[in-house]
Formats: sequence, C-alpha cells, structure tokens
Amino acid sequence: MPDDPPAERPPFDRIGRRRALGLIGTGVFGLLGGCYGPDGLLDRSVPGEPLSVSIKSLPADADTRALRIARFLAENLTAVGVDATVVPTRRETLMRDVLVNQQFDVYVAPFPERTDPDFLRPLFHSRYAETAGWYNPFGFEDGDVDSLLELQRRQRGDQRRQTLATIQEQLSRAQPLSVVAFVDELRALSSSVALGYDANDVHSKLGYLTLSPAELDTRPDQAVRPATETTGTPERTETTGAPERTETTGTPERTETSDGADAIRMTLTDKRALKNLNPLSATARGDGVVTSLLYDSLGQRIDGRVRPWLADSWTWSGELPVDGTLDVSIREDATWHDGTDLDANDVAFTYRFLSDTSMGALEDPVPAPRFSGRASLLTDVEELDNTTVRLAFDSVSRAVAREALTVPVLPAHVWESRASEALAGGIDTEETLTEAVVWANRDPVGSGPLQFRRLQPQERLVLSPFEDHFLADATATHLRPFAGGVAYDGLTFRRAPSSEAAISLIKNGDAEGTGLGIAPSSIPTIGRDPSLNLSVTPTRTFYHVGYNARRPPFDDPAFRRLVARLLDKGYFADEVFEGYGDPAASPLARTDSLAPSLAWNQRDPATPFFGENGRLDTDRAREAFRDAGYRYTDEGELVVT
Repeated sequence: MPDDPPAERPPFDRIGRRRALGLIGTGVFGLLGGCYGPDGLLDRSVPGEPLSVSIKSLPADADTRALRIARFLAENLTAVGVDATVVPTRRETLMRDVLVNQQFDVYVAPFPERTDPDFLRPLFHSRYAETAGWYNPFGFEDGDVDSLLELQRRQRGDQRRQTLATIQEQLSRAQPLSVVAFVDELRALSSSVALGYDANDVHSKLGYLTLSPAELDTRPDQAVRPATETTGTPERTETTGAPERTETTGTPERTETSDGADAIRMTLTDKRALKNLNPLSATARGDGVVTSLLYDSLGQRIDGRVRPWLADSWTWSGELPVDGTLDVSIREDATWHDGTDLDANDVAFTYRFLSDTSMGALEDPVPAPRFSGRASLLTDVEELDNTTVRLAFDSVSRAVAREALTVPVLPAHVWESRASEALAGGIDTEETLTEAVVWANRDPVGSGPLQFRRLQPQERLVLSPFEDHFLADATATHLRPFAGGVAYDGLTFRRAPSSEAAISLIKNGDAEGTGLGIAPSSIPTIGRDPSLNLSVTPTRTFYHVGYNARRPPFDDPAFRRLVARLLDKGYFADEVFEGYGDPAASPLARTDSLAPSLAWNQRDPATPFFGENGRLDTDRAREAFRDAGYRYTDEGELVVT
C-alpha cells in the first residue's frame, strides 16, 4: 500500500481512457478496489519485502484448463518462496483487467486464433503498449524486437521466415508471455446437420455458411466422424477440397423452435456474444465469429489466401514494400441490411474510423480495440468513385497488406455518430473515450450473409439469411461453395452454462451443435449416443501465461524466464488438455513460420521445466533464483529487489 494514497477525485473529474474503459466494459460503472501506486498499478511488490503475486484466470465453470494451469503455477511459485494467489475472474472482468487497464501481475488465458504472423507486431511492439485490446498488454519494450517486427512486414518467403525466427528466439529469451499449448477444439454435433466447406472448423464464418440439414447433404462421406467412447486422441481429419453445394427444391420438415423460425441452433458457453454485438470491442469479443456473419470484409481468407469477398476485384500498382497501392472495386449491388447502398464512402470511413474512432475530434486518437493493427498497415485511403477505393501502403509486403482487407466494413451512416465523446455515469470522458468503444450495438446493421433478427441478452441471438447478399448470385470460382446463400432459414445461438448442458440440449433435440468447444471429459458421453458426432479441429489458439512487464520483478526478463520454468507444458498437454493440445514454446508453433530452434521435441527448447512429470525439483528451482541474483529470507521467502 502506498504511504500517501492518491487524492480523492471530484465526482465529475476527467478520467483516463484505460480506466474509463475498464469501468464501462459491461455498460455500467463499478468500483475498483485495492491499493494503487503512482502508476495506477496494483502495488504488491515493495523492495526488500517478500514477493506477493496474484495470478488471474477464468473460473472453473468458464475454463477449467486455464484455472488448472494457474493453480499449478501458484503451487510452484509458493514452493520457491513466492506468496502466490490464484484469483478466478469472470471473463469480461479478466479481459478488462488485462486488455484495457493492465491491472494484473500474471494471468492465464487463451489467445484468439490469428492467421498471418504479422499479429506478432501489435502484440509485442512497444508502440502499442498504451493501446487497448490484444495490443501489447504486457507493456513489453525492446527496440531490437520493434525493428525486426517492422522489418518482417516488408519481407516475404525465406527472408521473412528467417526474420520471424529471430523474433521468436528473442521473445523466448525475453518471455513477455509463456506459450503453454495449442489446443484442439472439440465440438458435439447432432447427426441432423451436415458440414460443408469448412468441415474442420464448424465455428467459423465459412463453416456456418455451409452448414445444412443432413437431409440436404448428398456427399458420400461425412467430414465429421461418429464419436467412439475413448479417452485418447482421435485421429484428426483434414479436408482437401470444398464439396459442391447441391440444389434442392424443398426444405425438409424441421421442428419449429421457440424463436418462430426453422433454424439451425448452436450453443455458446461464452455469453459475451449474446449481449454485445460490437465487432470492435476487445473485452466482449472472443473469436469474433458471430459478428463476422453480420459484417463482411473486402477480402475473406479462403483456402489459406485472402480472396475478394465484398470486393469484386482489386488491382495492385507500384512495388511493395515501397509506394504500393491497391485499387479495390466494391460490388455494385452491395447493400446494408437496412436497405442503404454500400459504397466507397463506407470503406474509406471504416479504415479512418478504425485508426481513430473519434475521427480527429479528440486531442489524442482513440483507435479501435480490435482491427486497428490491421488498419495501421495503410498510409492513406482515397475514394476514386462511388464503388472504387485506393488503399496506399508503406513498407509492407503484399501478403501482409492483404490482412488489411479482412477488417469488417462498417456503415458510415450508423457509426459516424459514435465518434463523439462517451459520457456515462456523470463522468466526463472527453478527449479519451468514444461511444464506439463502449457501445453494445444490440441492433446491428451490417452487410453480411446473415442479418440480425432478435436478441435476448445473455440467452439467445437469432439471425436470418440476408436475401440481398451478393452470394445469392455469386459466380466466381472461389465463391462457388457458398453460392446461393445458406441452406437454412435461420441460425440461432443459445447460451449453455457448461459443456454438459450444451450436450444435453443437443440430445434433447433443442440444439444441433456446440459453437464453442467442449471439455474432453464429455467425449465418452458423445460416444455412447449414436445421434451425436464428435468434431475435432486443430486450431491456432494457444493458452499462455502473460506477465506485466511494467512492474518489478516482472520487468526483469531473467525473472520471467525463471517463472516460465515452473510450467510443465508436456504435463499440461497430457493431463490438462487430455491429449487434445500440443505443448509449444512459440506463438507461431502451428505455422510454417516456426523457428526451428523452438520446435518441441519431448521437452521445452526455451524454458525447460525444473522437474519431471509435473513434479517440481524445488531445490533446483530455488538455486536457479539465487544464481540469478534473487535472495531469500531466513524463512525461505523470495525477496523483491
């Protein structure tokens, strides 16, 4: 506790953007408890005193795996003389604490799946240390890493892979976060639905667009195999092509749902998507799949490449990474769900808005908590005519530049009014906060293949096909699997409090599948029921332990490396992930950009565990802390230096 607590604020004093975001995260203001130092961070580490550390994690009912990792780490920290406490924290609060306020010592959480390795740039570059969202929440600063992160965006091929390898090796030495394991997503599906194009990833935009009632599917082989009663890892399946959608003259009879629509019904164990539909929110969005169905982007990743989607075509000019431009032609028949035409003004507005949601009205820019990293790849956007925009890039390769095409395009006539200052609870947040950042957007207007129909907050979201979507008449080869639109009359997402509850809904005929993953412990239940199938999807989502490098002793890379060696990742893969996850030492482990020196080979190549089979060698670990210059009290407590 600081000797002199900060002066009490007047009730209507201006507050900083980070603190305001943390207060407003769920749409209401709350009180922040605890003792804070001059930098606003929880003051738990006083030089000369025994070290006290809190580890934040989701509670067991939200994520058992994260909590078990946190408890394992806390037990081992305690064994080496650190007063470690696990703090189970509900999902929205945890995301606010980590991604907005940076009020944490250590946290354990999954990192959402990303595609191009350029995601490392906003995640670790020092310029993003004061940006809300998955933008360097660790406060990590390293000039050499910054330079390499900038360099890799200009490169391609082997040259880029070599730079990315060097970045990974430097990050492994600095350990701003410790990658634990990449996970396989497990889902239960009713035999009444058939998978389509993205069969290995049901819970994805392309996966949902090609779901269909089983009676409509004429493919000889199902991409999802029946589950068998087992506790081991099932064989992973891969698809090598997109099945061609077949035409039908009628829709088979389906049970009418309480939503009043013939819908495919999916469960979600994360209720955030059922009360906030703002695609820009970092705390309310996990994977962003639900909002991706409502909002289209200029390009869509298909078969590993970003291809024209809302854009009809695009043409490169100049040579990247210097003075490169991209002329994008927008589909002439594109419309918003409210009937308004979608044009070049909306696209230009989107990129400017993502970079600064205040549109220049506030003293400092307020970038969008999500997607502003991709928008930052642009140096300018220009409307050439009503359906054409010119995007200008500086010092990026074409592969990286294409990532900027995957941001959701927003309707200017809806969002421009959200650029004003956010006023809530009588607190003036002018110059620091915009309504766009805190808006729940519970009546969204997008241009996506599905449109909003109804929301019962925290319980149910109902979407329906957008009849005027361009996919209805799509002819391009890469769009063929999606041509004609969806094969159902509606898509409903329903809240399920647990894996068991979600499976029960499917067994009872009240749902067709689990949108988010289920626990491995549920596999035997699926295997015993012939009406259920098991889907196993290897993902690029990885669990990690994050450290707050803004405060001691986590500002010391040597200390972070020692803490990382208290984690037995191989043990976690077997016992925590039950064989449905791969231990890893790099955030690029499941990509072809993985540094060879960080490939997993029976042990952690960067921070090997102080022990074996989940058992810590306490004496060895303590000796390592002493060798690093840390000292102990006579009672065996590790002292802050």
